[in-house]
Amino acid sequence: MRKKQWLPPLDAAVLLLVSGGAAWFIHRTFSVLEYHWDWGFIPQYLLLFTDDGWQLGLLTRGLLTTLRLSIYSSLLALVFGTAFGLMRTSPRLLKRLMGSTYVGLVRNLPPLVLIFVGYYFLSTHMMSLLGVEEWVYTLSDASRAWMSLLFGPMNQFPDFLSGVLILALFEGAYITEIVRAGIESVELGQWESSAALGFNRRGQLRFVILPQALHRMLPALAGQFISTIKDSAIVSIISIAELTFAAQELMSASYRTFEVWITVLIMYFLLCFSLSLAVRKIELSMNKYRPDL
Repeated sequence: MRKKQWLPPLDAAVLLLVSGGAAWFIHRTFSVLEYHWDWGFIPQYLLLFTDDGWQLGLLTRGLLTTLRLSIYSSLLALVFGTAFGLMRTSPRLLKRLMGSTYVGLVRNLPPLVLIFVGYYFLSTHMMSLLGVEEWVYTLSDASRAWMSLLFGPMNQFPDFLSGVLILALFEGAYITEIVRAGIESVELGQWESSAALGFNRRGQLRFVILPQALHRMLPALAGQFISTIKDSAIVSIISIAELTFAAQELMSASYRTFEVWITVLIMYFLLCFSLSLAVRKIELSMNKYRPDL
């Protein structure tokens, strides 16, 4: 017979303390603050029925913009991080210095400052130099519709593109260190064995080292992708209409602070938690093919 497992006294005390704190917070929110709750206006900012049919509300459109920002910046950050991570582990001094300089500059700058400097530089110089705004105006109606589906409102496309590049540069610095640590975690014997088989360094990385390192990097990469979703809120300061910016507009118009931010909190949580579950499933699937597990 299995013995009954009782909750240890310390764990019970912690659980009781947390429960008491939660009860106190709920009591203070609903009674002491004297706040008059009104959740009835929230649904129309999620999904709205008009004469033209069902339309996405302000918060849902902001969530889609957050998704676009996160997906594109994560993919681009993965490219930056992989490239500079390989530089950080290169036997050539110049490449190591380039990778270290990139990581050192980005990781030691406040993200708010990086957003402002990068945004004004990209919007003022790079976007004009590349002719992005002029190119947007030359799009046909069909092309504009497809581009709007992929990138959001086209009148904000230059700002959106700037936000994606800045986020990718910022997140790429952290992915660089994840890639470097993953490569360096592979045993020296793997390098020696692959060299004995006649692989050059590119072949060693492609066929032997990176496949093994990917299993070890996946949890950290997943955490970094989730951080990208949360960090995307910072681009609201440059007027990109993502979820946080939409929430600020709605709060200013309705003065319903708690309802708006609790709704946004739930939307962010569901998005990040869904990604965590998806990555966990991928990780379990990849572990099936590992001979050491």
